[in-house]
Amino acid sequence: IYEEPMSILNSSEAFPDNAAGREIASLPARCLNQGCDWTGSIKEYEAKHEGRCEFEQIQCEACQALVLRKDKDRHNERECEERTLNCKYCKVTFNFKDIKAHDEICQKFPLQCKDCGKKKIPREKFNDHAKSCAKSKSACPFSEVGCKSVVENGKISEHEHSSTMEHLRLLLPMVLSMTRTRLDTSASGEWQEDSGLGLYRAPDDGCGAAASVPSVDLDKKVSALENIVCVLNREVERSSLTLEAFSHQHRLDQEKIENLSNKIRQLERSLTVKDLQLSEAEQMVRELQYCTYDGIFVWKITDFSHRRQEAVSGRAPAMFSPAFYSSKYGYRMCLRLYLNGDGTGRGTHLSLFFVVMRSKYDALLKWPFSQKVTLMLLDQNNREHIIDAFRPDITSTSFQRPVSEMNIASGCPLFCPLAKLAGKSPYLRDDTIFIKAIVDLSGL
Repeated sequence: IYEEPMSILNSSEAFPDNAAGREIASLPARCLNQGCDWTGSIKEYEAKHEGRCEFEQIQCEACQALVLRKDKDRHNERECEERTLNCKYCKVTFNFKDIKAHDEICQKFPLQCKDCGKKKIPREKFNDHAKSCAKSKSACPFSEVGCKSVVENGKISEHEHSSTMEHLRLLLPMVLSMTRTRLDTSASGEWQEDSGLGLYRAPDDGCGAAASVPSVDLDKKVSALENIVCVLNREVERSSLTLEAFSHQHRLDQEKIENLSNKIRQLERSLTVKDLQLSEAEQMVRELQYCTYDGIFVWKITDFSHRRQEAVSGRAPAMFSPAFYSSKYGYRMCLRLYLNGDGTGRGTHLSLFFVVMRSKYDALLKWPFSQKVTLMLLDQNNREHIIDAFRPDITSTSFQRPVSEMNIASGCPLFCPLAKLAGKSPYLRDDTIFIKAIVDLSGL
């Protein structure tokens, strides 16, 4: 049975099946691009994701490379070999691959001078800089006559001044050679001055015209060299005058420096005297601050632990108290304390001594000093003070009228055992001890 293929469907009568379309659009879908985890319906894919996926590979319009959509901007700005750039110096547009070639010819490209180290010199101005650079080196202007020096541009004048005699010696052989040549030429003819030009006129043998040309050139060279010598002579004279002026100024400066040095030495001596006076004034203020005039003195010693370490190490074995007096115009006295002991008490006891000092009114006092002296280490609980007392040995030099700032100390090398200051001692509180001295004023 043969049937002619005929379709019973009429395209003009066909219509979209919206219900089927909605059913298809609601089917689940996911993105096929590698790295993308988008999921949703087909309708959402077509409406929101298709053509927008960040992980879709697209072709770069410039270099035709495939890149992810999310990397397109970075590729265009940093990676594309065909991307267009603007030179940041001259603003000319060129492709990225030509950047090195452009840097080699860019007139605005910054260069660095190897001689002076200056940076950011545009290429178009580099030649001018090289000519004017003070550190750039070039041959001496007299190199043509034999000077072999290569000096910095900024020191050419200095070189010319310092090497004037050397340059003259180099020029001398050339000048003499030119002079001899001129004399030799004059032997067979004579010179004729014509309008300032040295023209040679030979004997009437028909050769005068031929000889005149080299003579003119020779005369010009000699004249030029003579001008150079004149310039150098003037330069030497100017240099001599400058040197003399510098020497005179140097002498004046030396005199000023000497005068200033003398003034400085005078001021230093005055300052030393002032320092001594200030030190004496400070000492007097300290004495007046703690001074008493009734023969009774209480000495507060703070920072005991540190001071004792200084005494043990030997850096400061002894310390003196401020001065005190028996009366306004009486005996001047002080105490001397060894925190690590002295003599028989070294390392085991506090040693405390009494010192008679020189004062302005010693001539009015009775000598030798014979008043009873009582020394005390105070118990800060006011219970049991450590007390020692003595009467002066009037034959001892320690109690005679002082002839120096203070007499030899006399007192108690075994004043207080150091063991009594250990632990929670009532004599040592807050790292502080108190020592009291009482001078018996009876009979004065």
